[in-house]
Amino acid sequence: MAPLNPGPLLSFDALDDGALVETEAVLDGDAESIILCRRGTQLRAWLNVCPHAGRRLDWAPGQFLKSREGELVCAVHGATFELDGGLCVAGPCRGEALRAVPVEVRDGQVWLAAEPPL
Repeated sequence: MAPLNPGPLLSFDALDDGALVETEAVLDGDAESIILCRRGTQLRAWLNVCPHAGRRLDWAPGQFLKSREGELVCAVHGATFELDGGLCVAGPCRGEALRAVPVEVRDGQVWLAAEPPL
């Protein structure tokens, strides 16, 4: 997945701790919806696509459901994903995971990062 965005996605400080935020990015030449999740100083990002049916996870653009335990819930079929690694822990795609998008924080801004070499 090669990033093509010329600038930052957003400010790290604009992400509330524990919130799920949707943004757009260009990956491999295609505009993609990305989910960002800040937990303290950690930042994780995934494609906004449920591995079960290939549909967006949000119920409306940028509006995500969370379980009582704080996990991300797919608005279509109820698949539940933990936020440390995007693993599906309940629902129709249990054991599968969200597709991670490499991001990094530089100078207080969130940027797409090059994937680490294998």
